[in-house]
Amino acid sequence: MNENRADSVRALYQAFNDRDLDAVVSAMAVDVDWPNGWEGGRLLGREDVREYWERQWREIRPTTVVRDIVERSDGTVEARVRLVVRDPAGNVLARSDVTHVYEFVGLQVRRMTVEQES
Repeated sequence: MNENRADSVRALYQAFNDRDLDAVVSAMAVDVDWPNGWEGGRLLGREDVREYWERQWREIRPTTVVRDIVERSDGTVEARVRLVVRDPAGNVLARSDVTHVYEFVGLQVRRMTVEQES
């Protein structure tokens, strides 16, 4: 696997959990294509992603725990994560295991999709 990409994905999750939005967004291509897992649809571009997370983090507190990162045969990077969503008071609203699939341009994320685990 391209360790730089794996390291980039790990750093992306750490920045997300730390609520370091500048670090998260800077890891993405300017025209990133990102899923809107909270409201539905897709987001296009860094600013759409930034605004989405700002809205989301005012309402809920999602965190991710990386379980595994592997490179797929098609060149994408798969991250299997445990997602835990809390309300602002810290009460757990949901837990789920999901697979995030990343496409890159260089070391920046170009597109991410979500696959539910069975």
